[in-house]
Amino acid sequence: MNFMYITNNPDIACYANSCGIKRIFVDLEILGKYERQGHLDTVISNHSEEDINKVKAASGSSEVLVRINPFNNNTNKEVERAITEGADIIMLPMFHSKEEVNTVGKMINGRAKFIPLIETKTAAESLETYVDSPYVSEFYIGLNDLHRELGFRFMFEIISTGYLDQLVAVIKTSGKRFGFGGVARIGEGTLPASLILGEHVRLGSSAVILSRAFHQRSKNLMELKSKLDLELEVSRLYSEIERLKNRTYEQVQHDKNELKRIVDGIVEGEM
Repeated sequence: MNFMYITNNPDIACYANSCGIKRIFVDLEILGKYERQGHLDTVISNHSEEDINKVKAASGSSEVLVRINPFNNNTNKEVERAITEGADIIMLPMFHSKEEVNTVGKMINGRAKFIPLIETKTAAESLETYVDSPYVSEFYIGLNDLHRELGFRFMFEIISTGYLDQLVAVIKTSGKRFGFGGVARIGEGTLPASLILGEHVRLGSSAVILSRAFHQRSKNLMELKSKLDLELEVSRLYSEIERLKNRTYEQVQHDKNELKRIVDGIVEGEM
């Protein structure tokens, strides 16, 4: 499992790599994000292009993933700058069509891995048209924006209703890897992290973003270390995944039903 850790701090990136995190996530997306999420309790980053090279130099064996802005007139410049600064992976958010995927894929031209972030209704509904794109390395399904576009009240309804299963089934026809959503620390989360990881294992996911519970909005490494033991928390995630892989069919179904029960309860409580 590739754990994706969002930071633009080289010291924290170096520490994350030593703790077993395989991808450091530099987030340059800002266009339209405040309008979509400014009223929500979500993190809108202040990362910059200058951070990419610094993080790359400190990240050791970890890949550096850079999320650029949604497709716009400056996308080619953003792609070129990200690659020049050392990005191993480029993620395209909020796209809507096969044409956008292939256009950005051609810009990258194999110089970095390419992950389209499926988080719009049109991108989800047209997945079959670009799932076999030769430019795409893997896919990621973003639950935050996608659940709102689909009219769900809670992001994990995408999982509990079976909608995610449908998207995954299409992706699997291409043989490409995929990931989705985010996960909190073991024992935490509105929806328990173990149940979310259980779905990653059941569906065959290979990547997940670690939530802010793993960085606590820390401004530097000393502050982070004072708040949590990242190496321990990552180790607990790996151990839990191994446990989940060994579940019986009955246990898998039980966990799936338990996730649905909790999600339904959260949604009913909000209505």
